[in-house]
Order: sequence, then structure tokens, then C-alpha cells
Amino acid sequence: MSACECSEVHERRRVVLTGGPGAGKTALLELIRQSFCSHVKVLPEAAGVVFGGGFPREDNPQCRKAAQRAIFHVQHELEVIGDSHNPAIVLCDRGTLDGLAYWPGPAEEFWSSMGTTLDTELRRYDAVIHLRTPAHADGYNHQNPLRTESASLAAEIDACVARAWDAHPKRLYVESSADFLDKAAYALEILRGEMPECCKRHVVPALHDRESRIAR
Repeated sequence: MSACECSEVHERRRVVLTGGPGAGKTALLELIRQSFCSHVKVLPEAAGVVFGGGFPREDNPQCRKAAQRAIFHVQHELEVIGDSHNPAIVLCDRGTLDGLAYWPGPAEEFWSSMGTTLDTELRRYDAVIHLRTPAHADGYNHQNPLRTESASLAAEIDACVARAWDAHPKRLYVESSADFLDKAAYALEILRGEMPECCKRHVVPALHDRESRIAR
């Protein structure tokens, strides 16, 4: 993240970046780190923290539920950390509602197991940017070592993620594109629109260079 001369006290906005497996979140998050100022706080993915730290990943309903409870509570605590240090935007690599897409049971059971409600969790987030999962022919791959899903299963999960966030009042889709830069530039502009005016002028030229390349 680039340094920012802005010393304003920001009204924090919490934004979710979500989507199915292989949607391009990892690449986009790297572009965000290169393009935005330090008042955009990028959080790690809770599932990556949990599974990357050795939490068992077993295809058994009870084990899957245990994993989703762990991810849910890690997500909450990551957001507590994100709210510190006067951020303008806390960007979440997935949010608490993503767990619905992976929960092996009804939504009502998910909410009771987490001790919360759909409305409570929806209110945690000001905007949701959903990157759509590409088809295999359009670039779906297994470059992420934690990604285990086939292209068809990834598409199913992407649809489940979309349903999980369906009730959010500001959910924005970014469709797949033959050129990932098209997709990335649109998502970056959505995020830029969530920033306060005092920080927008500190977006580094790399973002504008990419947009110029795409415009050509």
C-alpha cells in the first residue's frame, strides 16, 4: 500500500470481496495493494488462516461444520483488527455470509450454530464485490494450493455464494472476461468508488495505467 498524506478521521466502510474458487481474488488483492493508499486495510482470508494453519479439512458433515464455525469466528476477529488504525476501507477477503455456501445443512442451522442472524451479518458490510468464477475454458485453474474444487464444483459454489449474499442491498457483480485486466479494472473502480474523496487522489498511477491499457 502506498503512503497517504490524508490525516482525516475516516468513517470506516467495510467491503467484502467474494466469489467462487478461481474467480481471481488473489490476483486482484495484489493489484489493490499496489494501487491504493494505506487507508485501505486488506484482511487475509479467514479460511486460508484456518486451513493454512493446519485445521483438519475433512469431507464429513460434522467436520465441515466445525471448520465453518472456526472460519466464521476468525473472520469476526480479523474484522476487529481491520477496524483499528483509522482505515477508510476494511477490505475483507470473503465475509461471514460466505460460510453459507459451504455449510452442509439448512441456513437456519448455520445461523443458530453461529449465534447470530442473517440481518445482523448483512449489516456488518457496506458493500459486496462478487467476482464471478470463470469456466474452465476461460482460465479456471488450481494455482492456489488450497483450491481443491473442479471447474464444475467451483461454478456451483459460485452460485451458492451469490445466493448467500442475495439480500445485501449493495452487492455488485464483476463478470469473468477473456482478459483478466478487464475484470480487474472494473473491480478496482468499484472499490475506488467506496473510498472517501480525501484518499481517492492517492490512488497510484499503476491503476490508471492499467485502465489506459484496457481502454486501448
